[in-house]
Amino acid sequence: MARTSRRVTLDAPRGRAGVLSRTPQPSRDRFGRFTEWIARKMGTPWFLLGLSLFCALWIVWNTMFPPGLRFDSAANGFTALTLVLSLQASYAAPLILLAQNRQDDRDRVQIEQDRQRAERNLADTEYLAREIVALRLALTDVSSEVVTKDVLRHELRTELKTLLDGLEARGETSDADTAATDER
Repeated sequence: MARTSRRVTLDAPRGRAGVLSRTPQPSRDRFGRFTEWIARKMGTPWFLLGLSLFCALWIVWNTMFPPGLRFDSAANGFTALTLVLSLQASYAAPLILLAQNRQDDRDRVQIEQDRQRAERNLADTEYLAREIVALRLALTDVSSEVVTKDVLRHELRTELKTLLDGLEARGETSDADTAATDER
């Protein structure tokens, strides 16, 4: 039987056959989400209530119904019930552990991101602190006195007062100019 050679040519698209012939890959995360769903459901009061109701119905069925309808004898200690509960527990424990491992991985990533963010914040804070010190040193060199908050406030008030006086003076002259312009 002769093999057909599949030559790949780059001058033409592969076509739909190449895309459709591939089998879809299952999500790598699907089983992990399933285990988390199981762990969340098994940790609810409804699950415990349902499991308790299941066991109670099993025991009532196998003790109260006629012997022909019973499938698990009380004389043997409800062996089938014990096996069913053991099977449920043997699957539940690994699924819960898998869900916890996934949560640990997410927590580990979150902790690493928090650590990186804290490092950036520390670097930014140190940079800003150095800049403030540099500004204080520059102001001290200019004024040859130690600059305090009170000195800065006084300087700021003086500057603002000068600016306001200048704006008021402009406002009076501009009002006079607009009045003169209106008369013409």
